[in-house]
Amino acid sequence: MEWIELRIYAEHRNIEQLTAALISAGVTGLVINDPEDIKEFAAEKNSSWDYIDDELLKSATAGEAYVTVYISGDENGAAELESIGCALDRLTALGIEYRTERGNIREEDWANEWKKFFKPQPIGEKIIIKPSWETVPDPEGRKIIELDPENSFGTGRHHTTQLCIELMERYISEGDSVIDLGCGSGIIFISAFALGAKSAVGVDISPDAIKISRRNAEKNGITADKVSLYCGDAVADPELHSKISKAYDLVAANIVADVLLYMRELFAELTKPAGILVLSGIIDDRLDEVLEAVKAQGFTLLEQRHRDIWNAAVFRKI
Repeated sequence: MEWIELRIYAEHRNIEQLTAALISAGVTGLVINDPEDIKEFAAEKNSSWDYIDDELLKSATAGEAYVTVYISGDENGAAELESIGCALDRLTALGIEYRTERGNIREEDWANEWKKFFKPQPIGEKIIIKPSWETVPDPEGRKIIELDPENSFGTGRHHTTQLCIELMERYISEGDSVIDLGCGSGIIFISAFALGAKSAVGVDISPDAIKISRRNAEKNGITADKVSLYCGDAVADPELHSKISKAYDLVAANIVADVLLYMRELFAELTKPAGILVLSGIIDDRLDEVLEAVKAQGFTLLEQRHRDIWNAAVFRKI
């Protein structure tokens, strides 16, 4: 079996958070290489260092810090790639910078190689997500969404995305207005249109995500007069805040718990009275904290769902 080696470079101060994000996303095959940790350990004059060649020690303490992730080069690697994309997008949302390098497969081949792992994915009872290079001969009454993830999180394979769409399917109404906070590939707001929404707004902190969302919206026949896409921090950027500031029938956010907590007052502002708030991307350890914080903003919990280590919840604004 061929393995893909993915190196993720980050500053020393962010390596621990990077590693935690990857582990929380279910990534288990990783190796940490942090020269600063080695330097600190060597400075303690631990006797075991007496047996390490000086040149080897010099090599180990040179260069940048990075985490190496090993991904199987078969169809099982697709879900792990999605999990890694989820983890990295959440780091971007927190303002943590990183860069990636891939090995074991030529960079120019990667764009086509990974495509074979992404097949049509049914979600809930009404949606099926497919990449542009696949066909669905018989969708069995489901709405087909054509979506290519490119470099942004959201292909429909990850539990957080599935949970968000499943809950949205139950609570969205025909003609609803929707805002998707942390829109990534656009999969959430595009699904909302397939489920009956009339208009949508997508917001993401990543410029690449906005470009990808726009391309995916166009692929699915969603015209610019029906969806508005904005890049930035909807909480901290007053100009962006004013652009999106209205009350929506349904607010959706599939983001890490820390960012959901950061946005809790924004959720209250953007949700209409008796409107719906759908949150996903919450790991088990943070669930109670997020639920209580959102309820304190004037929401009633209607339903929550759990899959693996991930949780999603739907609220109604009081």
